[in-house]
Amino acid sequence: MQLALVILVGGLIGLEREFRSKSAGFRTMILICLGSYLFTMISMTLSRSSDDRIASNIVTGIGFLGAGVIFRSQNRINGITTAATIWVSAALGMGIADRSYTLVGFATGVVLIILWLMTRLERLIDRVSQNHTYRIVSVYREDLLREYERMFDECGLTYKRIKRTKSGDHIIGIWHVHGTEKNHNRYTRMLIQHPAVKEFEF
Repeated sequence: MQLALVILVGGLIGLEREFRSKSAGFRTMILICLGSYLFTMISMTLSRSSDDRIASNIVTGIGFLGAGVIFRSQNRINGITTAATIWVSAALGMGIADRSYTLVGFATGVVLIILWLMTRLERLIDRVSQNHTYRIVSVYREDLLREYERMFDECGLTYKRIKRTKSGDHIIGIWHVHGTEKNHNRYTRMLIQHPAVKEFEF
């Protein structure tokens, strides 16, 4: 009964991660939930009661496992949600071992709602609030960087210049820029058409 519940809970959470092609997917979440369950059950058998030392070590070990799926890509940090999901899956396995079925059922439902439904809300927020670091390389011309900043203003973007560098006949400017997805797209179209821009990234 408990093992079946472990597989069901870990599998439901793992399916969502697998569907989104995350690094910790279906099998991983089942194994994490199962491992936490077994450690908790064995510790209870050995001590004939719950053992807080085993539970705390499970939390520590899962923390190291979760850290392994977090990585930095360009200007964003990825894998934090997957790491948190690993942590929650371990907690659910421990809850099953403790026979806290109502709590586990409720928590599993909350986790699935957050993973499936909150993603749409997150995408909506991302459309209206995006931060990018722009790096623009241009043929050197006096006051050219201020021209790019006037273009930021024209597109409704807020910015902060963090660096400017002259290299040979080129000038390189770097800005932290905040605004909507639509305004960022408008600005990049303007950069593509600008005759002085040799290359840019954001």
